[in-house]
Amino acid sequence: MGRSRRTLPEELLLLALDPTTGTTAQPQSLDLGLAGAQLVELALAGRIAPDGDRIAVVVPRPTGDPTLDCALELLRRRGAPVRAVNWIGGPRLGLRQTYLSHLERCGMVHAVEGQMCGVLPTTRYQATDTAISREIRARLDSAIRTGVPPDPRTAALAALAHAVGLGKHLYPGNEGRSSRSRLRDLIRHDPMGGLVAHAVMDVQNGAAAQPRRSPAPAGRQAAGARPAPEPARGVPAQPRRGSMARAVAH
Repeated sequence: MGRSRRTLPEELLLLALDPTTGTTAQPQSLDLGLAGAQLVELALAGRIAPDGDRIAVVVPRPTGDPTLDCALELLRRRGAPVRAVNWIGGPRLGLRQTYLSHLERCGMVHAVEGQMCGVLPTTRYQATDTAISREIRARLDSAIRTGVPPDPRTAALAALAHAVGLGKHLYPGNEGRSSRSRLRDLIRHDPMGGLVAHAVMDVQNGAAAQPRRSPAPAGRQAAGARPAPEPARGVPAQPRRGSMARAVAH
């Protein structure tokens, strides 16, 4: 994969970055969205493919992007298709910071050091070239305004933006209600983007932690008795906040 094209995680992060404050909108759900965006980017590169509600590695060859290749290798090591909701719900410590640092190295943002409450060191990120963010936003605006089915990359970006709650950030207030609705509707134009976006929303709603129950044989379960739930398997815990030595401004 050439580096001339911005990846979906990078574009999603640039969409979420407030050009005035240097903070990111929806920071907690954005972490899930970045993990999901990696899956879509790998699918667009032909490395993985959906298998029902699971993700299967079809070509383990590296893409040339270190962060994507790390995700691809982790998927390959699973040895079997993994549920998208389990993958996205897994720990992603530092993923947002990884992409912010990458954007800084590429010259698309620059770090501004500061302090929170005069004590805790913080880092905010200001866009150095707002034209890039405007171009990304224009693609979404065009898809919303014209109603023409967008390309798979833009459709997936729209689906992820909706899933992490960026609609209110991009199209605020009552006047943005119809745009937010159309943003949500774009989810249907890319199957992989739709699968990942729904998985992101399921994780936020706690669906990934809900074990599935098998129906009890007739006559074997007492009336009103509930079977003891089995722990969900393969669902890593969400990362705890404050694990970084330095606080990244949300």
